[in-house]
Amino acid sequence: MARRTTHRSRSGKKLYAVRDASGRFKDIQTYERAHGQDLKRGSAAEKKAKAKAKAKAAVKKKKAAPRRKKAAAKKK
Repeated sequence: MARRTTHRSRSGKKLYAVRDASGRFKDIQTYERAHGQDLKRGSAAEKKAKAKAKAKAAVKKKKAAPRRKKAAAKKK
């Protein structure tokens, strides 16, 4: 992810600005919109951790021995 710097608009809204290699503004978004997209997407580390947890749960489920049915009560 590109490093973002914060600024304020004339109306006082918080802005995120991304600059290109030459230092010019590449993208400017309101903090509200940028933050919403960040939450919606999730980071690569979060995706990796989620996949790892899912795989671990699948292995654990596979290893669990099947449960035996209880023997029927003897009739008198």
